[in-house]
Amino acid sequence: MSEKMENVIIAGWLKKALNRRDFLKTNLKGALALAAGSSGILIPRAGFSEAVPDVVVAQGSPVEALKAAIKQIGGMTTVVKPGNRVLIKPNMSWASKPEMAANTNPLIVKELAIMCKEAGASSIIVADYTLQDPSSCLSNAGILDACKDISGVSVITTNSDVLYKETEFANAVTMKKNGVLKDRLNADVLIAVPIAKTHQATGVSLSMKGMMGLVWDRRSMHMTNLSSCIVDICMNSLKADLTVIDGSRVLSTNGPGGPGKILEPNTIIVSRDMVAADAYAVSAFEWYGKMYEPKQVEHIRIASERGLGRMDLEKMTIKKLTV
Repeated sequence: MSEKMENVIIAGWLKKALNRRDFLKTNLKGALALAAGSSGILIPRAGFSEAVPDVVVAQGSPVEALKAAIKQIGGMTTVVKPGNRVLIKPNMSWASKPEMAANTNPLIVKELAIMCKEAGASSIIVADYTLQDPSSCLSNAGILDACKDISGVSVITTNSDVLYKETEFANAVTMKKNGVLKDRLNADVLIAVPIAKTHQATGVSLSMKGMMGLVWDRRSMHMTNLSSCIVDICMNSLKADLTVIDGSRVLSTNGPGGPGKILEPNTIIVSRDMVAADAYAVSAFEWYGKMYEPKQVEHIRIASERGLGRMDLEKMTIKKLTV
């Protein structure tokens, strides 16, 4: 090919490239102008929506705070799809009234059940393996009564071995197998809704610790490395799809059963990452009269190290609101 011909080809290529660049610049300006409208102010389009926060923290009355927080993650339809079977795991293990802060606020559980039903859930089970008399827990915790008029919602205690299926934990370090609640194994969606409280064995009891209420053999967990066992069960069958931490009340001392010092921060914490939710709760509330960092809670640190979720709050998007 002659040098003259080569120069012609290169010149043609450059012209096309420049024309394409001008075309893109013109169209981008036009798109921005349309978005701005006559006022000249840029109006965000639906395609440029904010990213979903890693953690949402809402303060206010429990139900309104919950609604506002769930809205921030895109609504319950981002978690529950039509036809899904949902298992909601609260704390209702103690035969005490909600005011004692050992059990999850029943109004929060009720609203979650309503949201799941509105999202199209085919069945909703609210379940916990109680530490005290099951019938007394059901009547005193208030969750059964709160949910009684919602069709398709069952509130149950799970204190029988026939309700569990022995399950191998492929990714376990310490707890290689345990009986897991069959209703959990059959569920499409798991929602953790613990109350924030202290615990003499683990420091705090939040979403990860609360998952012990869905396994049969809890004694063996206490006999080995409890923190590692908690992470084992959560990394396998019991990883929550959504975590809602009830911080309307916080049992700040003498947990998990109380009575103890009760704080009333009127806070709801919501995240798709149960480790992040627990980490934020640790950092947000007073425990035993002091403030702590997430890394000081062994099972939260282990969960972060093993990739179950994140505890690096300083690098997260945390949305705070008051309702």
